[in-house]
Amino acid sequence: MKIYLAGPLFTSAERGWNEWLARGLREHGHTVVLPQAEANAFITHNGVDFAGIFSMCIRQIREADAVVAIFDGTDVDSGTAFECGYGYALGKPIVGVRTDLRSGGEENGVNAMLSRCCHELVHVPAFNRGDELVGSIVSALSALKGVPAN
Repeated sequence: MKIYLAGPLFTSAERGWNEWLARGLREHGHTVVLPQAEANAFITHNGVDFAGIFSMCIRQIREADAVVAIFDGTDVDSGTAFECGYGYALGKPIVGVRTDLRSGGEENGVNAMLSRCCHELVHVPAFNRGDELVGSIVSALSALKGVPAN
């Protein structure tokens, strides 16, 4: 399954965690589009081509079979929220992932609009980061087979 991995990517910690998760999903046979890796082509010494990044992300979401979205933080990353909304409008199945220990929101700390656009919502606390998290996401992706479009 081709997965678009949506999540914050602005700190070294976020980028490293995204790479770790993408690697784990690839080990289970999935193709993972990692926007932070794709976006590097649009960052030069002259600045950032935000229009190019936007177009690339839109194209990659269209080409994906599903969206896996990271919902950590006190408020979900705005770009991630947009990517979920766009994927939902296209009828893409969405798996929301939350590892954050903080509560808030309606369902496991997730905003009501985002939790309801998900076909599956995975909540594995941060201290269970390893195989349990990847396994839970892989199980959620397996459950998507046969999910009708919105």
